[in-house]
Amino acid sequence: MRDTTRATRRKILKIAGAVGATAFVAGCNDNGNDEPDEEEPDDEDPANDEEPANDEEEPEDDENGEAIEPGTRIEFDAQTSGWIGIEPEEIADEENPTLTLQEGEEYEMGWEEGDGQQHNIEIRDEDDEVVDDYETEITEEGGDDQFLEFEASDEMATYVCEPHEGTMIGDIEIEGNDEAEEDEDEEDEEENGEDEPDEDENDDEDE
Repeated sequence: MRDTTRATRRKILKIAGAVGATAFVAGCNDNGNDEPDEEEPDDEDPANDEEPANDEEEPEDDENGEAIEPGTRIEFDAQTSGWIGIEPEEIADEENPTLTLQEGEEYEMGWEEGDGQQHNIEIRDEDDEVVDDYETEITEEGGDDQFLEFEASDEMATYVCEPHEGTMIGDIEIEGNDEAEEDEDEEDEEENGEDEPDEDENDDEDE
C-alpha cells in the first residue's frame, strides 16, 4: 500500500508541476498581450507640425494706394517731426505720406501752416539731387511761395525739407500714364500702317 501511495503522489506532483509550468508560460504570454497597443493617429486630426488651414485671406499690401488725381493741390503741415498731410483726403493726418502720382500730369505741392521753425520743400531724385530746380526758399512762414507747380516724372523719388531732411521726408511713387501710352501705341500703329505697301496696288502692277 505504501508503494502505491508513493507512486500516486509522484504522479500528482508531476501533473501539478506540468500544470504550474503551463500556467507560468501562459502567464508570461498574457503579460505580453496585456500591454496596450499604441494608438494609431486619427486621420481626421491635423499633424502636430501642420498648421490648420486659415480660410481668411491676408489683406493685400495697399501702402501706396491709388494715384492722386492730376491737378490736385497737395498741402502739408510743416512740423519738424515730419510732414503732416492736410489735403487731399487720401493723405489727411498722415505723417510723411507716400505720394502716388501719374507720370506726365501736373500737380501743386507745398505748405501754408508750420510750427514756426524754418522749412522749405523740394523734390529730389534717387541720388538725393533736386529735380529741375523744384525747391523753395527756407522760411519760417508758409504760403503761396512755398508751393511748387510741377509735372510728375519718373526722376522724382522724394519730397524733402532741407533743414530737417532726417525727419521731414516722404516718398514719391510715379505710375505710368495709361492714356499717354495708348496715344503712343496709336501713333506707332499709324506710322506702321503708312509704311506698309498697299497689297491691291501691288496686285494691279503684277497684272
